[in-house]
Amino acid sequence: MQFHQLSLKEIAAGVREKRWSAEAVVRAHAERIEALEPDVRAWVQLDLERAARTAEMLGPAADSGSHALAGAPIAIKDIIDVAGLTTRCGSPIHDDAAPAPESAACVEALERAGAVIFGKTVTTEFAYYTPGKTRNPWNFAHTPGGSSMGSAAAVACSMVAGALGTQTNGSVIRPAAFCGVVGYKPSFGLVSNDGTLDPWPALDHTGVFARSVADTALLASVIQKAGVVTAGVVVPSHPLRFALVRSPVWDLAEPAQKGLLETSAAKLTQAGATIEALELPRAFDDAHRVHGVIMAYEGSRYFRELQQRFRSLMSARLNALLDQGAAISHPQYEDALHAAETLRAAYSDATAGFDAILTPPAAGEAPATLEETGSPAFCTIWTLLGVPAITIPVALGPRGLPLGLQVCGAFMEDDRALGAAAWCEAHLPFHSGNHRTVSGPGRRAGP
Repeated sequence: MQFHQLSLKEIAAGVREKRWSAEAVVRAHAERIEALEPDVRAWVQLDLERAARTAEMLGPAADSGSHALAGAPIAIKDIIDVAGLTTRCGSPIHDDAAPAPESAACVEALERAGAVIFGKTVTTEFAYYTPGKTRNPWNFAHTPGGSSMGSAAAVACSMVAGALGTQTNGSVIRPAAFCGVVGYKPSFGLVSNDGTLDPWPALDHTGVFARSVADTALLASVIQKAGVVTAGVVVPSHPLRFALVRSPVWDLAEPAQKGLLETSAAKLTQAGATIEALELPRAFDDAHRVHGVIMAYEGSRYFRELQQRFRSLMSARLNALLDQGAAISHPQYEDALHAAETLRAAYSDATAGFDAILTPPAAGEAPATLEETGSPAFCTIWTLLGVPAITIPVALGPRGLPLGLQVCGAFMEDDRALGAAAWCEAHLPFHSGNHRTVSGPGRRAGP
């Protein structure tokens, strides 16, 4: 049995039905990690002994009533606490930090559902821009995106079946698109940030990675605070109505990404969807500035004491953001929050009557650099609005790396957005030469 080729749902169902053991699943994924990690570098802290103990304790106790994720191997971004493991946040400031005394709320929910936590994945410095060691499994000379770089890469090459990440700007959607997996940023506040680094409380989302829309929905259904996401995605049987949104940063998109949006829309139209081009109201031209004000102001206040003590251990780009935020007044910050509320109302009005919107998740393929993580510009507006966003892999670009399609919905209508994304996934199959095995990601040598 090639356990790494199974979906998260298939793995859990097999464990619950006693067709295979959680221990066998853990051993198989541990072997995969051993084979691929030297090249991909997705992990900052692996605890395979912990995973083995969890699998052994789960054993025959796994049941369908309480163990929706029985035996499923999961990775956790290293800004989210896992009891007994150190949360380093991608910064040397926390290299000698004590292990977390308890797990974040979302991790506890995963463990209650029978998930097996394999360890902590690489993040950019404090979930901002400065990258960690992870490389894109499709080509080791390319970034996997950020800030949830390790989580996206680990799922892309099937080291784990699912992973947690976070998004303040584009930190779930962009790495998912670059690595050719499904990324899902739930509606703002749907998943608790208790026990998670939360420097930007007006913007921070906890999200998930998997290899299908159905698996991301299952993960999110377990960690959500309210019953907004059902464990099983309902794929609409009726033709859907989509708004095609190029967004105010359309000029930043590469030709291949622009072309993919158009060809994807054409294929979905052939499948029965109604697709209408939608130009966002002019107020959205200011959305990126508004997001920047909120992020700089909140970050400067959160990190103020840490920056005073450890400025020399922070990257130049993080120090620049915090210095910028320190110069922003509270009235300016409040004005930005008010502008964000105005944009949320405008979005709701503009997209009423549509099942979801279609828009790029990134400018194009993952850039050929390990010093940057790529622009989050195509995610900024949807993060600021706090609406559900899902990216699905659709095709390979001219450099042989994945390109995706982003599907966004209405606030707290996550099930509807997920259903729309699953409908798109069904009609836009990702033909990648089997991206779940070494013959896909991980085959090309790095620099």
